[in-house]
Amino acid sequence: MAVYYFLISPIQFMQLTDYSDYSLRVLTYLGLKGEKLATISEIAECYDISRNHIVKVVHRLGQLGYIETLRGKNGGLRLARSPEAINVGEVIRHMEASMDIVECFGENNLCIISPNCVLRTAMNEALSAFLAVLDGYTLADLLAPQRHLWKRLSHTLVPDSSRPKYSINRGNPPKNAD
Repeated sequence: MAVYYFLISPIQFMQLTDYSDYSLRVLTYLGLKGEKLATISEIAECYDISRNHIVKVVHRLGQLGYIETLRGKNGGLRLARSPEAINVGEVIRHMEASMDIVECFGENNLCIISPNCVLRTAMNEALSAFLAVLDGYTLADLLAPQRHLWKRLSHTLVPDSSRPKYSINRGNPPKNAD
């Protein structure tokens, strides 16, 4: 009598990496600051995240054109696009190294039933639905509860009555996020 053993991995839920999480936090922080410049240290301290992690995230966000980095004594960071022009789903797709939530999505798939597996189809539909929901949000949507966000971040941010204003036209029309 043959005995078959199956290795069953623990169930894992769709989970974004810290890299994506930190990216959205950086964008949120910069969105709240409006045209005022922020520093990497300021953001790291505000969220209690390693400065080195924020450096990596900021570098990538800059490469992708989401943020603008200004060097020098009076340098800092700010959004390169209006909050309305930054789509959350797009950010996640850019920041996640892989969206392979199950083995059969990856290049190294060894599952022999993949070509006929209904679960693969279901997981693909679930991932598509997850991303479609995120595609429905922009950074402006994340900034909507501004007063409450300011209160939570008040130990490092001091809101001014006119903030945030996006008066510098960097390819996007000026918008108020109020």
